[in-house]
Amino acid sequence: MSGRLAVELVPRSREGLLADAALVRGILPEMSVINVPDLLRLPIRSWEAAALLEGRAGSVIPHIRAVDVDPERPLHGADDPALREVLVIAGDPPPDPTHRTWPQSSAEIIARYRRELPHLTVYAAFDPYRRSPREELEEIARKRDAGAAGFFTQPLFDRRMLDLCMNWLHDDTVFWGLSPVIGPKSRAYWERVNRIVFPRDFDPSLDANIAFAAEVLTLAAERGDSAYLMPLRVDLAAYLTPLKGIYRSPA
Repeated sequence: MSGRLAVELVPRSREGLLADAALVRGILPEMSVINVPDLLRLPIRSWEAAALLEGRAGSVIPHIRAVDVDPERPLHGADDPALREVLVIAGDPPPDPTHRTWPQSSAEIIARYRRELPHLTVYAAFDPYRRSPREELEEIARKRDAGAAGFFTQPLFDRRMLDLCMNWLHDDTVFWGLSPVIGPKSRAYWERVNRIVFPRDFDPSLDANIAFAAEVLTLAAERGDSAYLMPLRVDLAAYLTPLKGIYRSPA
């Protein structure tokens, strides 16, 4: 079994997204997936970005916020014949109080995608930081039962947590997440917004983040797992170039 390497690109603008995709494709020819977050503060929604990126990678996976799915309207991406995969996330409360949401769980929207668009492969999120492991694993079971084909993890930042999560998800298809955390401001953001608990010896240097990413990519490839890189708040070329050729499935 062999996995896939994905890179997450933020759709700040049409031109910027296409330029980033071209840059990443040039640096990491082994990348076969681009995944796109759905950020309400930006003018491009994830499924719109996915349509723009068709042909720039083997597959484009937009994030779908469960709370934003209107029960009375077609599912996001339903009108895109090239779309093959989506990632359903719960969705944080919107910053704009006038933005309408619906009280729907990820499992409910996963099940709806499987009913209405059965040709799509639907992934779910796994986050070991925002609640207890038992609660998260119970939620993972509900997402599996709803039809999730696999999971994208919250980025992980140390080997001990990675080993625990690999044990918990040992029978699942998983994209293991990696994101650089450079300096105290970046660390504070992850702690405040995503409730990350960093190990005591965490090194927020670029070199240390690249070394950890290389270690995880090597391990994921050896296991036949997938992985994704989320190069936030860092120069794309500086972070990705040293990782070229690291993710290679065993012969």
